[in-house]
Amino acid sequence: MATGYEDTYRDLHQPAVVIGGCFAIVAVLLSIYLIFQHLKSYTNPAEQKWIVAVIFMVPVYATQSILSLWNPRMSVACDILRNCYEAFALYSFGSYLVACLGGERSVIELLENESRGQLGKPLLERRNGNQAVQSRSCISFFFRPYAMGRDLLTIERFGLVQYMILKTFCAFLAFLLELFGVFGDGEFKWHYGYPYIAVVLNFSQMWALYCLVQFYNVTHERLKPIKPLAKFISFKAIVFATWWQGLGIALLWALGVLPNVKKLRTGLQDFLICIEMAIAAVAHIYVFSAEPYRFIPVSGYGRVTTETTKAELKFGGGDQEKSAVFEKRETQVAAPGTSVTESVQDIVLEGGQSVVKDVVLTINQAIGPVEKGVTKIQEKIHQRFVGSKEASELQVEERVEENLTGEQNI
Repeated sequence: MATGYEDTYRDLHQPAVVIGGCFAIVAVLLSIYLIFQHLKSYTNPAEQKWIVAVIFMVPVYATQSILSLWNPRMSVACDILRNCYEAFALYSFGSYLVACLGGERSVIELLENESRGQLGKPLLERRNGNQAVQSRSCISFFFRPYAMGRDLLTIERFGLVQYMILKTFCAFLAFLLELFGVFGDGEFKWHYGYPYIAVVLNFSQMWALYCLVQFYNVTHERLKPIKPLAKFISFKAIVFATWWQGLGIALLWALGVLPNVKKLRTGLQDFLICIEMAIAAVAHIYVFSAEPYRFIPVSGYGRVTTETTKAELKFGGGDQEKSAVFEKRETQVAAPGTSVTESVQDIVLEGGQSVVKDVVLTINQAIGPVEKGVTKIQEKIHQRFVGSKEASELQVEERVEENLTGEQNI
C-alpha cells in the first residue's frame, strides 16, 4: 500500500513544485516590491521598520516552503528558519502597534488614563486602597484588561517575547532530536519529542496571541486611523492558520486519514503555504500600503503639490436656474526619496537593539520570581540549620551543667 502512495507522490511531486513555485514567485515579487516602496519612503522609522519585518514574513515562508517541497530532505532545516522568523514577526507586529500609539511612554500614559477613566476613581486613591491591588490582579487581565494600566503593556511584551524565545529554542531542540532520530515529526508517540514540543508551543502561541488580543481590545479606539482590524486579521491568519494547518495535517496522518507517507504530508503543508503566501502578499499590498508614508507634514522638507478639485452645482429650474461652483484644494508635501541602504541599516540596527533589550528584560522578569523563591528557601534552610545548631548547643550546655551539679553533690 505504501508503495502505491510512493508512486502517487512521485507523479504529483513535479506538478506540485511547478504550481507551488509560481505562487511562491508571485508572493516574493509582490512582497519585495512593497518592502522596496517602504524603504524608498522611509519617513517614519518607528513604524516602518516593524512593517518591513512583518511583510518580510511572506517571502521567508514562501521561499522555505518551495525549497522544502522541491527537496524534502531540507524540510527540517526550513521549518527551523520558518518557525524562528514567525516568532520574530509576531513580536514585530506587537511593536508596530506600540509605535503607532506614539511609543512606549505614550502607551503607558494612554493605558493609565484608560484605567482611571474606566474605573472612575483617581489613580492615587486606588493605589492607596485595596482596590488598586484587586484592579491590577491576574484575574483583571482576563476580564477587565483596561484596569491593568501600564501593567498591560508589560504583560503584552512578556507574552510576545516568551513565545519568540520558546519558539527559537524548540526549533533548535527539534533539530537536535532529529539528528538523533527521536524527534518523530508529526508522530504523536510518547517516545518521540514532537508531541511534547507541539504542546509547549501551542500553549505559548495561544498565550502570546491572547496577550496581543487583550492589548488590541484596550487600544483599538486609538488605533482606528491605521485600520488595525484588517492588519490584525491578515497577520493572525498567517501565524495562526499555518500552525494549526500543520498540526491538523499531522493529526489526520496519525489517525490514518492521510496516507502513511511522510514526504506526502510535509509536501502537502508546503504546497498549501505557497498558495497562502501569494494570497497574503496581495492582501499586504492594501493592508500595509506605503502610500501614507509618501507624504510628510508641510513643516518638513519635500516637494509641495496642490490638487484642485472643482464641481458645479445647478439648482432651480427654467429661467430661474442658477449654478454655483465649488472648489476644493488639497496641499500635500511629497516626502523626499530616502536611501534604501540607510533604511535597511536603521531596520537592522535599531530593530536588533529593541529585540535584545526586550529579551533581556523578559528574562530578568522571569528569573526575578525564581531568585526570590530560591532566596526564601535558603533563608528557611538557614533558619532551621541555625535553630537546630542552637538547640544542640543548648543541650550540650544542659548536660555539662548536670554533670557539674552531679559532681558537686558527690
